[in-house]
Amino acid sequence: MFENLVEILKANPRKIVFTEGPDARILEAAARLKKGGFLTPILVGNVEEVKAAAAKGGFDIDGLEILDPATYPGMDEMVAKMVELRKGKMTEEECRAALSKGNYFGTMLVKMGVADALLGGATYSTADTVRPALQLVKTKKGANLVSSCFIMVRGDEMLAMGDCAINIDYQDKKDKEGNVTLTAAAQLAEVAVETAKTAKVFGIDPKVAMLSYSTKGSGKGANVDLVREATAIAKEKAPDVAIDGEMQFDAAVSPVVGQLKFPGSKVAGYANTFIFPEIQSGNIGYKIAQRLGGFAAYGPILQGLNAPINDLSRGCDAEEVYQMSIITAALA
Repeated sequence: MFENLVEILKANPRKIVFTEGPDARILEAAARLKKGGFLTPILVGNVEEVKAAAAKGGFDIDGLEILDPATYPGMDEMVAKMVELRKGKMTEEECRAALSKGNYFGTMLVKMGVADALLGGATYSTADTVRPALQLVKTKKGANLVSSCFIMVRGDEMLAMGDCAINIDYQDKKDKEGNVTLTAAAQLAEVAVETAKTAKVFGIDPKVAMLSYSTKGSGKGANVDLVREATAIAKEKAPDVAIDGEMQFDAAVSPVVGQLKFPGSKVAGYANTFIFPEIQSGNIGYKIAQRLGGFAAYGPILQGLNAPINDLSRGCDAEEVYQMSIITAALA
């Protein structure tokens, strides 16, 4: 997988900004990326602090760009742009204070075209990485929400799973008068379509299973109805993608069970892209695959934004930073 992504980056040079420049894990990954020569890192932080941390760890970052919010020459322009983007929700002083922090500063570097992608979260929480992205980079045209996907790899086998990290559940969105502006099913369908798109980036020909505790009407309940409705919407939104549901996990992965429970389905028994009905089952599901199934989990990969911005686990190591850097930049 990574060999293919590296070839993509060699053909399409990209810059990625790291919001936590002085972190040893970031520096080790950045030094490795510099040596590889297929992706250009930008480090956010105090220049002397970043250089001292690199020297302490023995990481060669000579020649890499280090940008300090406190001394950045384009800060006034950046503040003005953020005030404009926030549309009266933040004052100039509040924007300047926010941009003194690596997460907001790095996000604005992406927004203003200095970098193509961003990777954060080594010390920031997921919320502190996602919030600036939503406020500044915002969702792409046609997207109604941000979701996430994990790419699961075991040998030559690759799967996609979503959403396992962002959306707690799916509820109808309403305006102030109580009118439904976006149904829960439409949101889940959007996650399915976006996850299929992400899967394609990684060389997966998506066969999308909309997961439930029911297969083709075998069970009843509001949760089953949600998945069934979302499946119909997803099929309409992406007619060129193999999507089916609602189905149980055994029907999704076992050809014998799948064709018994869901005869004629092009997905049942052959699924490689799994859409969970809410975050609890999604988070549990990908971790079972990781811990008991022997799959390596790459993500969460954020979907629906205008630019690739991804979140690291605060427990990550340098290898994970390196791998997520390649994934994030390739999405650009």
